[in-house]
Amino acid sequence: METKPYNVLFICTANSARSLMAEAVLNQLGGRRFRAFSAGSQPAGQPNPMALDLLQRNRYDTSTLRSKSWEEFAAPGAPEMDFVLTVCDKAAGEVCPIWPGQPMSAHWGVEDPAAVTGTEEKRRQAFNDALLVLSRRIAIFLALPLDKLDRLSLQKELGRIGLTGKPVGEAV
Repeated sequence: METKPYNVLFICTANSARSLMAEAVLNQLGGRRFRAFSAGSQPAGQPNPMALDLLQRNRYDTSTLRSKSWEEFAAPGAPEMDFVLTVCDKAAGEVCPIWPGQPMSAHWGVEDPAAVTGTEEKRRQAFNDALLVLSRRIAIFLALPLDKLDRLSLQKELGRIGLTGKPVGEAV
């Protein structure tokens, strides 16, 4: 029996790095079970070049990635989300639009690699770390038995995922 895919929206204020990376990772790893999207409250207007470069080097499809407003997903005719996940602390504290269908939501905060200054190597490492954290969390999310968890248990698991997958040496 073919079931409809779960729609997942990743939100980050600028929608230029973390949320786009999460979108690319889930769209590749989620197969037909998931469709990932991303958006921001104050979109930067274009993807961060370091994020795109990292995704391409790791063989993720970046052809459809673009920085866009979360208003696109609150508008009539937009795909109905099953999950809305914030990946930056600023977005987690903002008042979000009302999402049709009462999606499950959680905060999966990830340090902003675009805010890191210093050498190019240091900046690239920050993007690598962010992608690693997001990839770990998405792998855990994909392993959840979604059809067997009640809403409260699923909400608890989504929150727990947001506390895991930190780079080595970082406190959980």
